[in-house]
Amino acid sequence: MTKKFLLRLSPALYDDLQRWAEAELRSVNGQIEYLLREAVERRKRRGPEPPPEPASEPE
Repeated sequence: MTKKFLLRLSPALYDDLQRWAEAELRSVNGQIEYLLREAVERRKRRGPEPPPEPASEPE
């Protein structure tokens, strides 16, 4: 089952995604899903991020 949600994009970004999707014979939705999957896989391969450094308090 897929999860539905609203995504707001600028017209310029949507146009760029649409051209990219057409070049790769995908729908815009399919292109966005492909890009998100690729980003998630790259993130998983990097491993967990180290915890952030605590903010130093002004002296």
